[in-house]
Amino acid sequence: MPNPKKRQSRSRRGKRRSHDALSVPPSSTCPRCGEFKRPHHVCPKCGFYRGREVIKMEEEV
Repeated sequence: MPNPKKRQSRSRRGKRRSHDALSVPPSSTCPRCGEFKRPHHVCPKCGFYRGREVIKMEEEV
């Protein structure tokens, strides 16, 4: 076990941090309005999911 009082090298620090990177969440396009949305989620723009209107959206004038 390494002594916690000793300095670790840059490469060892980098190896430890190699799994800390953030990943981009997946996205797909809505077939109805073409906006980006999360897969298996209701479209935030039009309120449709799998061809059905799930959420009533207010019409913007």
